[in-house]
Amino acid sequence: MLLLKPGLRLYKAALDRAGQEDLRDELRVLLREAPLFRPRMPRSGKEFSVRMSNCGPLGWVSDISGYRYQACHPETGRPWPPMPESILRLWRAYAECAREPDACLINHYDETARMGPHQDRDEADFSAPILSLSLGDSCLFRYGGERRRDPSRTIRLDSGDIVVFGGPARLMFHGVDRTLPESSTLLDPPGRINLTLRRAK
Repeated sequence: MLLLKPGLRLYKAALDRAGQEDLRDELRVLLREAPLFRPRMPRSGKEFSVRMSNCGPLGWVSDISGYRYQACHPETGRPWPPMPESILRLWRAYAECAREPDACLINHYDETARMGPHQDRDEADFSAPILSLSLGDSCLFRYGGERRRDPSRTIRLDSGDIVVFGGPARLMFHGVDRTLPESSTLLDPPGRINLTLRRAK
């Protein structure tokens, strides 16, 4: 475990190749039930560069009405599929939180996608940490402080890496500068999947 800053922990290769392949296959089934969609920015309606889906009781969505958690897919209207037990096991092993997650955001990055610096602050209680798992192509992950103008650093996240941020790092600004194409053979077609486990309520 690497402590990047107070409250921010990095676990390199937390999920081995076999575990990554098993989870990839579970996600393929899950995404047939809850297909990836393209969220839009509030007010402007501009499309995100990443596609998204969710699993668990609640899912995070964004459209012209704003950011929020809801119980159903914005396009199909169906409830989100249950969170796989394999994902819950990772939370129990690494999150150091007695309460289970009730939302798992699934972000899919192609080679052009990125995620600008932002805070995860749509949750009702910030006492629970965020757990983030990378699958597929590597990326450059940027993290800073609680203010957008605070100094920031980048680290490389590879397939199977887990980042947990809570406590003094729970509201840090963070994002993805870019993905590194062809850095992994896990996904076909290639790309990067990021799973973000949260306590929304």
